[in-house]
Amino acid sequence: MKPIYQRLNLFIDGQDAYTFVPVQPIGAQSLTIHRATGDIVLNAPNTPVHPTASRYGKTIYGILGMISLALSEYVIVMTGREHRARLMGHDIYRAADFDILPLNPNVSVQNPPNPVEGHLLALVRSHLLGGHFLFSYDWDLSRRLQAQWQDRDNEEKKALWEVADDRFFWNKFLQSRLTDTDIAHDLSPYILPIIYGTFDMRTVYIHGHRIQLCLISRRSRYRAGTRYFRRGIDHEGHVANFNETEQILLVDEKAAGRLSFSENLTHKLSFTQIRGSVPVFWAEVNTLRYKPDLQVMDLQETVDMIKLHLRDQVSQYGGQSLINLVNQKGHEQPVKEAYERAVSNVEFPDVKYQYFDFHNECKHMRWDRISVLIEKMQEDLIQQGYFHLDTVQDRAVKIQTGVMRTNCMDNLDRTNVVQAALAKWTLNQQLKAIGVVSDNEELDDFEALTRGFREMWADHADLISKAYAGSGALKTDFTRTNRRTKIGALQDGYKSVMRYIKNNHFDGARQDGFDLVTGAWTPQKNPVTASTLIADTRPLTIRSVPYILSFALFMICAGLTLPRTSDYSLLYYFMLWFVIASLAVIFMMVHGIEYVSWPRLIPPTDIIHYKGPGFRSAHNGKGFTGPLAQKLDLSGQLNGFGARLLLNGRKRALTVSGMEEGTKKRVD
Repeated sequence: MKPIYQRLNLFIDGQDAYTFVPVQPIGAQSLTIHRATGDIVLNAPNTPVHPTASRYGKTIYGILGMISLALSEYVIVMTGREHRARLMGHDIYRAADFDILPLNPNVSVQNPPNPVEGHLLALVRSHLLGGHFLFSYDWDLSRRLQAQWQDRDNEEKKALWEVADDRFFWNKFLQSRLTDTDIAHDLSPYILPIIYGTFDMRTVYIHGHRIQLCLISRRSRYRAGTRYFRRGIDHEGHVANFNETEQILLVDEKAAGRLSFSENLTHKLSFTQIRGSVPVFWAEVNTLRYKPDLQVMDLQETVDMIKLHLRDQVSQYGGQSLINLVNQKGHEQPVKEAYERAVSNVEFPDVKYQYFDFHNECKHMRWDRISVLIEKMQEDLIQQGYFHLDTVQDRAVKIQTGVMRTNCMDNLDRTNVVQAALAKWTLNQQLKAIGVVSDNEELDDFEALTRGFREMWADHADLISKAYAGSGALKTDFTRTNRRTKIGALQDGYKSVMRYIKNNHFDGARQDGFDLVTGAWTPQKNPVTASTLIADTRPLTIRSVPYILSFALFMICAGLTLPRTSDYSLLYYFMLWFVIASLAVIFMMVHGIEYVSWPRLIPPTDIIHYKGPGFRSAHNGKGFTGPLAQKLDLSGQLNGFGARLLLNGRKRALTVSGMEEGTKKRVD
């Protein structure tokens, strides 16, 4: 496989060009991007840099790609990296810092000439700094071990970006300017694929064997986004929060003590699982209440889309064991029922459905009850198996023929616990199969390995949860310690509060960042200054209420410092401001949709105002409704900035000009 340049020196030739020169090998072909035209040119070997060009102050560790915004095209480069581990002789890194270089010489990244351009740049920068991006210069981090082994004969002369898994090639849209050129193959040493996911590795010694345990997760770039703005399935069969998790076990039978760093591994084993949102059309609509309104859309194409989704998973992994952890009562019940109705209409012999009422089975902190699910899935676990490569004989001893697909509502907390339990059971079987432990021994008998396993899975859960929900995962105290604790429950309460705040007030911009960087929305070039993309178009009444609430709270606090001239005067004073504050809070809750941070690039208007067949738990946050409101004509007066927020306000902001309208079609 063709290697990628690991260090580049950047030379800026005034306003004319950016030239990237590899540090090693000396004399390699340099890459020039002309700023005026955007042309990409691969120079001849040993081409000298233009004498007027100045060297950039930072070393470039990779080119992530190019993105076109409203006023200019930009080159995104990596200027910082963190070495995570060395896996099977390959260095694994995390992208730590980035710079954005404008092609338009009249555009400054630090001081954009247009507020819309500044907003879009901020979205890109925030996405890059807030994500967890991983890469390797000489190993395909996007594909599981078994897939690489099966395709090894066809990939010797291919570049890394040509063999990367399309689902997990996170910067594929950014790299399309390079990969779509006629010289794409020659540009391969400059095209660095990255994944959005997690990586961890631990080394322990058991009975003289050196054991390396590695955990990798890969997040799909399709239907990517945040917790409440990306749910369910889309019209292309992609589901939200789809992650592939691979647990790799590497064993060296001839380790020469604890100081052995040999990479001649005897056994390479891999166990893969997947998670993804419930594959039906459903959503949760934020209204400032702790529980959002649940919306299940009963569309005609639901069955066709779930078939498309499962057919794709079967082609990728083999048989599917669908583990559904959604509650069978209360708020989550309609989602469970919709899922089961759809699955009942899918007749795939390679697909099996298993329901497990997680909260009911494990109530009162009886987390040992997860063993009930393991017993139910044991037959499928044995039948699907795992991947086992014997490097001494250079042959695959065992092939994984299917995967466990686990989901809960968010595919986070309950899913993490169950996936860790399935991985632990499989790891125990793997160690026994290769003779590292005896039949009478269990994984829990080896403290170092057990501790490393639990810490890896807990950290893995936290990172996936932060990417989707904005906070660390819940229930990780069980993953880390194998028992549920009261302190862990208190920590879960804090994390839940943080999720509520971020999901309601910050995730709109985060979702816009996902849509912009993955190419789900692209702006069209337009020099017109269109500030409506960032302007607050809500009526003055709506905008003023939070300020009234803030002022009332300030006056209450100020009243605590006032001299007590009369108890009655202070009583009336506090009553007045408490009433004002209470009315402001009530008004904001009644019009909750107005105060949620919604995505502006692709607003979920069709979901919020869906009126087709299906289920809707409530219609909160849409203003005053009911007989009294109709009698006072409040619903008609307030609906303009209540129920019709996105129709009359923010959606209009997206269609003022071509720059803001862009396109919703993914461009790869």
